[in-house]
Amino acid sequence: MNQEQLNKVTMGQGFIAALDQSGGSTPKALKLYGVEETAYKGDAEMFDMVHAMRSRIVTSPAFDGRRVLGAILFEATMDRQIDGIDAATYLWERKQVVPFLKVDKGLADEVDGVQLMKPMPELDALLKRAAAKGIFGTKMRSVVNSANEKGIAAVLDQQFAVGQQILAAGLMPILEPEVSIGAADKQEAEVILKKGFIERLDALTGDAKVMLKLTLPTVDGFFGELVKHPKVVRVVALSGGYDRAGANERLSRNAGIIASFSRALTEGLSAQQSDADFNKALDAAIESIYQASNT
Repeated sequence: MNQEQLNKVTMGQGFIAALDQSGGSTPKALKLYGVEETAYKGDAEMFDMVHAMRSRIVTSPAFDGRRVLGAILFEATMDRQIDGIDAATYLWERKQVVPFLKVDKGLADEVDGVQLMKPMPELDALLKRAAAKGIFGTKMRSVVNSANEKGIAAVLDQQFAVGQQILAAGLMPILEPEVSIGAADKQEAEVILKKGFIERLDALTGDAKVMLKLTLPTVDGFFGELVKHPKVVRVVALSGGYDRAGANERLSRNAGIIASFSRALTEGLSAQQSDADFNKALDAAIESIYQASNT
């Protein structure tokens, strides 16, 4: 594991940009960017367009390691180049932004109020390829839709088991059991989730450490014990459907947690903007998220 990157992620000021929209969420991301589905035919053209969007973001002068600690990439982005350089290499060598990779393959159907990750039989091969391309860490998402103790335990067991597999490959895992902001019993789910996290973190042996990506809690500061846990490198927050202003406002009330926003980061960006207008809008977005992450 790259020690310079680990130090930056552990102690740096800033946030992690989530640029990892997958096949299912790409059409919506492009539409929000001003690219209608009629503008492309098939997956190949769609992924070309979303790569152009992501490249425009990371090559912008507004996007660099002064305020952006890391960026989470989709697998297809890792396998492409930005400005003639492999994407992960470009992020670190040109921008001093630590590269992460989304490794999950989507969600299974809901059981016991949660959605586990689909099986990942090729994960070891993907992790080996990611390490060779300079990826520092990974991210994987499950979803909690209700305060079901059995379901939440299953989510955490799966996240920690895959996390150990990622650690064994020499990469840093970001565990992401997202609690839906629409859950009627969201606060109760967060209580169960935190208890389960602490139990499993306490059981980690040796020098194993993980990062956590969580929905912003109902009660401000509720995840403080996780932020301070010796086995946690960093706690980051997803925007979870909140707009940027709402996500920033909630984030600023939770000391020690930094952003890892996707939709809230790209909100207001458009394919139709001039480069000057695009860079200005992105700079304002990055600055607002940076400030909320460091209050």
